[in-house]
Amino acid sequence: METSESRIREAARHPADPDPVPSTKAAAAYALSILALVLSQVIGGVIPAVLALRLAKEADAEIAHSQGFLLGAAKSGKARRFSYIAFGVASFMTAVWLVWWVFRLAASAGGA
Repeated sequence: METSESRIREAARHPADPDPVPSTKAAAAYALSILALVLSQVIGGVIPAVLALRLAKEADAEIAHSQGFLLGAAKSGKARRFSYIAFGVASFMTAVWLVWWVFRLAASAGGA
């Protein structure tokens, strides 16, 4: 069932306008952020997270500039969120590793 808003949007669209297409940068940023989440436990997820954040920023700019002909703002937002989570997990794992290393260093120095 069509709503009045969708009918107005369809009527306002010029027939020569291109069809809306998904943003490939948003999809790439989303894929990189998933990879960053997977690799974040071994601290290797920082690099894909940085790349995902950069691509998500570019995708947001292109989506805003396209005036509705590029889709993918939700994927770009999810990519940002997943990348920040990957940064958090990698930071936590780094802190755990450092604490473990300090305790091992202290234990070996104490003769235990």
